[in-house]
Amino acid sequence: MHKSSWHSRRHRRRGHRHSAGFRQHGSNERDDAGAQQSPRASSDGHGEAPSTSSPAGSSSVPELPGYYFDPEKKRYFRLLPGHNNCNPLTKESIRQKEMERTRLKLLEDEKRQGKKIARLGFNTSSLLQKSKLGFLNATSYCRLAHELRVSCMQRKKVQIQSSDPSALASDQFNLIMADTNSERLFTVNDVKVGGSKYGIISLHSLKTPTFRVHMHENLYFTNRKVNAMCWASLNHLDSHVLLCLMGIAETPGCVTLLPTSLFVSNHAAGDRPGMLCSFRIPGAWSCAWSPNVQANSCFSTGLSRRVLVTSVVTGHRQSFGTSSDVLTQQFALTAPLLFNGCRSGEIFAIDLRCQNQGEGWKATRLFHDSAVTSVQILQEEQCLMASDMAGTIKLWDLRTTKCIRQYEGHVNEYAHLPLHVHEEEGIVVAVGQDCYTRIWSLHDGQLLRTIPSPYPTSKADIPSVAFSSRLGGARGAPGLLMAVRQDLYCFSYS
Repeated sequence: MHKSSWHSRRHRRRGHRHSAGFRQHGSNERDDAGAQQSPRASSDGHGEAPSTSSPAGSSSVPELPGYYFDPEKKRYFRLLPGHNNCNPLTKESIRQKEMERTRLKLLEDEKRQGKKIARLGFNTSSLLQKSKLGFLNATSYCRLAHELRVSCMQRKKVQIQSSDPSALASDQFNLIMADTNSERLFTVNDVKVGGSKYGIISLHSLKTPTFRVHMHENLYFTNRKVNAMCWASLNHLDSHVLLCLMGIAETPGCVTLLPTSLFVSNHAAGDRPGMLCSFRIPGAWSCAWSPNVQANSCFSTGLSRRVLVTSVVTGHRQSFGTSSDVLTQQFALTAPLLFNGCRSGEIFAIDLRCQNQGEGWKATRLFHDSAVTSVQILQEEQCLMASDMAGTIKLWDLRTTKCIRQYEGHVNEYAHLPLHVHEEEGIVVAVGQDCYTRIWSLHDGQLLRTIPSPYPTSKADIPSVAFSSRLGGARGAPGLLMAVRQDLYCFSYS
């Protein structure tokens, strides 16, 4: 009796070792085969128990820790850490694949659908009918007509003519910036050998159906990164461009006032070459040119914990100490105020009449939960719009210092992205870190249009855009310009 029980226990131990070895061998086979078992086999066997959450793309399939369910192939795949080069299937690659699938679907939808509806119940015929019946006044009719046209914009590639076509094929657009009258684009291009070069694109020939423009280039070249830039009106309207250049190695950063006349070979009558000058201002995060008569021929730079207001003519400077890095700035037109957005999330206005004496120079204070990347003052200077690194866009009432509207859908995690407000058309434009260009209604914050990038989503290929109701000048057509990689696209009103 005792001997038979001993044999039974020995047989069970031997069977247990054999079963364990079989399970280990089977596990290795599953790992080598990419774990292509069905969900039931994974849960009924010796795998992990399914969790209560559901994977992205399928709400009815349980999630297995360490595995990814592909909704197209309808099976699980094993996830390995991102540093393992033997298996490229990681969470980041899955996320990129899903984003690319969504982008291609949106591009295909834009090709199939000639006309879209920005608001439910508003198309061309209903808009005209409501206007004739007196349900819409002139202001509302114009605003809704712009929204309808924005939703129907179609993408066309712009042909860029230049004296150096080989450079156009290799240099990539980094930033574009339209002047006040939307007659020119100032461009910053990343050069293949390293560094940046500048150019000005004339938009006078941007007309349907050819969409051709000419780029005026200059030998002015820098191996430093452009942190910020803005148009400057020194000799005349938009006569210069103000550039904040980052320091490199032993070369400190600086602020350069670059005349646009350097990019035109023949000067018009009475147009003399502008002044090229540089200011030793290291570590500038932002810049703004003053259109205010009380700060004539002055510009501001936002530094780490400091704001400098500099006179171009006299070189005199005013310094204002801050508690955080100043990432964005804009001068008010009528009031002598300079609005600043900080990395801490604070937005404050500097009263330029206080001459940085005492504590009264902070005229207004607003607060975001993340670093503020862009501030835009509306025309009547009673409201201010700001965006931050959390993807939040808010419209603030400067009289009550309260948020009166929020614009949903913008994507940002850490990038310094601009915000474009166009009150005449009643729209707000912003490009997210996901490379999607979104257009909202300024009136009520409704998302009107989401435009995917022509290229796959990449943090290095975030498009730079410019919108205007008069692209090319007073007789130009409304539309959106988008620069990405080596290409320039125009989304014109149909």
